[in-house]
Amino acid sequence: MPLASTRRTGLVDQVISQLRAQIDSGEWGVGDRIPTESELSDQLEVGRNTVREAVRALAHAGLLEIRQGAGTFVRASSELGGALRRRLERSRLRENLEVRRALEMEAARLAAIRHTDQDLADIDRAIALRDEAWNEQDMPGFVEADFTFHRTVVNATHNPLLIDLYDDIAQAVYESIAHTAYGRPGEDGEIDHKGIDHNGLAEAIRAGDPDRALREAACYLDELLSLAGE
Repeated sequence: MPLASTRRTGLVDQVISQLRAQIDSGEWGVGDRIPTESELSDQLEVGRNTVREAVRALAHAGLLEIRQGAGTFVRASSELGGALRRRLERSRLRENLEVRRALEMEAARLAAIRHTDQDLADIDRAIALRDEAWNEQDMPGFVEADFTFHRTVVNATHNPLLIDLYDDIAQAVYESIAHTAYGRPGEDGEIDHKGIDHNGLAEAIRAGDPDRALREAACYLDELLSLAGE
């Protein structure tokens, strides 16, 4: 949505409301870099000090993150998400995985019920990219593709609240994938580069079998928890 010029009363609150609206509408997604202070000042027709104060307020609320020399980025889609992200930064890997387990098991069940043909195509594409990255031993590419797979399953629930909650823990999910990406060491001490298979989950979703999808999700998440240790 376009940004509108503000009235001359309550400028900071008005700017905060407009910036929050950009985030709420999805115009600025989590991870996006927002316009510069100068650009916002021009669009909103207010002084840069007003913009700066509004941005700082939203950063304090956890919605924005100011990175010196890089700009300002959307950190969360809501104040709740911002608080959750701050809490996740203090949590252990196992705690993060347990939260993932709760969300991804329900996501798998709902995806089996509600998926569309486009969701299935997106899931297949993510698995293909994941397998390709494993074969090429491209671990950064694997982590990215694996995260995309999980996010695609969540999208297939068509539950906006669940999708938003998953967005709010996305960084923790990404980091847990990176931490456990190499899987369990084999008997000979070498890393099993086949990783944790997700084809069973994809098949269960395609078959419209919510009970099997839930079991498949529980299986790989329990495996991840065993890799994480205590």
